[in-house]
Amino acid sequence: MPGPGNVGERVRNLRLTRRLSQAQLAAHDLSDSYISLIESGKRTPTPAVLRLLAERLGCTPEYLADGVEPEQRAYLEVRERHARLARLAGDPRNALSIFDEVILRSDDPELTLRARWGRARALEDLGELEAAIEAFEDLREQAERDPGRSSWLPSVISLARCYHAVGDLGQAIALGERALARLRELGLTTGREHTEAGRLLMLAYVDRSDLERARDLGRRVLGVDETPTTSAYRAATEFALRGGAIGDALYLADQAIAAHDESTAPLSRARLGVAGARALLRGVASYGTEPSGQDSDLTSAREALELLRDAAPRLSGQDAAECTIETARALVLMGKLDQAVDTTERALSELDDHAIGSVQARLVLARARLAQDDRDAALSELRSSAGRLKGLPPDRTSARASRELGDLLDAAGDSTGATAAYRRALEAAGLRPSARLPQNATADLAEF
Repeated sequence: MPGPGNVGERVRNLRLTRRLSQAQLAAHDLSDSYISLIESGKRTPTPAVLRLLAERLGCTPEYLADGVEPEQRAYLEVRERHARLARLAGDPRNALSIFDEVILRSDDPELTLRARWGRARALEDLGELEAAIEAFEDLREQAERDPGRSSWLPSVISLARCYHAVGDLGQAIALGERALARLRELGLTTGREHTEAGRLLMLAYVDRSDLERARDLGRRVLGVDETPTTSAYRAATEFALRGGAIGDALYLADQAIAAHDESTAPLSRARLGVAGARALLRGVASYGTEPSGQDSDLTSAREALELLRDAAPRLSGQDAAECTIETARALVLMGKLDQAVDTTERALSELDDHAIGSVQARLVLARARLAQDDRDAALSELRSSAGRLKGLPPDRTSARASRELGDLLDAAGDSTGATAAYRRALEAAGLRPSARLPQNATADLAEF
């Protein structure tokens, strides 16, 4: 932690600790009145005087100037790196604790800013989204106050991701559009920022049932001819410099350097492909319960399947499970039911049985069973899904799953179960269920 007070107070405290008078500290080359002015805060010592005083007081000039010893600053630099490594290793709770320590003890603005960024990302990783939004909003405000030092692009994209996760689609769309507009101004139509902003905006459009915009955006973003990423960032950096946007230029220059390691670029592109496939599949007329016979629907399902198969080799964990579930959904719509069942069962074997992904996979499996005219097997999966949904937190994702469950139960002839599912969907979405269910449930839940 920085030493107490200002320069003058640190000089006085050390002088008294060493039992020196002002005259003794001044010695032959300074005056005791000058020492008094420094200690009272009426004079700021020059670097040369700081070095002289530090030598006589037995400390470093850095301690007198900032209250922090070089060793302590180096220690905090190392701790901040340890926090980043902990987060990358999947330990956001430990990372958050270390980032908080660095923020508390550091007097270095750049180090503190990096730690604040890490803290916000760790909160997001932990699912503490309201706290993450508050942290990212603070970072955005700082960047907008001081555009000569910081870019607001990364904070805006992070906020779009968090607002989408908590179901505030209006904010997610506004921020995503703002980010893409700025990227277009910079001439940057490739790279992680463009890919992530496009993905988030597409998903938000899908969740708002604005499928035409989602599909149009998907065609534009996925259809971009990728230029070498380093070159694209370099060109955007030069554009930002010409426009006087120094903060953007610094950020994009860092991204140009980082782009030499393209290890994250294929992952970002793969995630974008899954989002594009979801937009295509959500727009298919027979999204509900049976294979599609319409040429346009079959074309959309085939396009989605191609995107998903391209994405699959680059994905792991939850991303891979989501890709597999959407693949099974496309196969159902194409009438490849046995293949859809095998694909879904493979996804279930890799998922936590109590996670939302498990519910989503079982719903797709029920679709396939209904399309195979195996009503009993479909109902078994649907009732299993209903039980698992009861243990999940009420949010937009569980609302969508409950709404889908209601549609499938209705198709399977279980109107009582469908009514209960629609009611849970409304409650999870924060809406008051109507007594007239299920007739008006799909209208109330249209945006889910």
